[in-house]
Amino acid sequence: MPVLAVNRKAAFDYEILETFEAGIELLGFEVKSVRAGRMSLIGAFALIRKNEAFLTNALIPPYQAANAPPRYDPSRSRRLLLHAAEIKKLIGLTAQRGLTLLPLRIYTKGSRIKVELGLARRKKKYDKRERIREREDLRKIERAMKSNL
Repeated sequence: MPVLAVNRKAAFDYEILETFEAGIELLGFEVKSVRAGRMSLIGAFALIRKNEAFLTNALIPPYQAANAPPRYDPSRSRRLLLHAAEIKKLIGLTAQRGLTLLPLRIYTKGSRIKVELGLARRKKKYDKRERIREREDLRKIERAMKSNL
């Protein structure tokens, strides 16, 4: 399962409560571009409209700009392939105040391209600061342990 794109900012800014796996509907030249690792998930999110899930703001530049359709939009909405029961569950979960659906990573599973979606709640500023402080403390402890050896 090679990972093609990761949303690193999501793990820092959001608390991930639950994850889901979904397929993604792409055009041929978009598949080539994603497999080449030219995809960005920064600022991307998933929406559910009319019992269908869509990935919005994910940037996929064309594989070869000369061969792309003339009006191609790299950040267009792309349909996510989920079972009806999963979509109903997500509708109920995202209806709660403060919860959002974010793409965490894009990876291949066999010959398919999959998206790992995370049901997330935004972290408060003090939570982020606390996390940074914990990491710095761990680094200091490791340095002190290393220097004692």
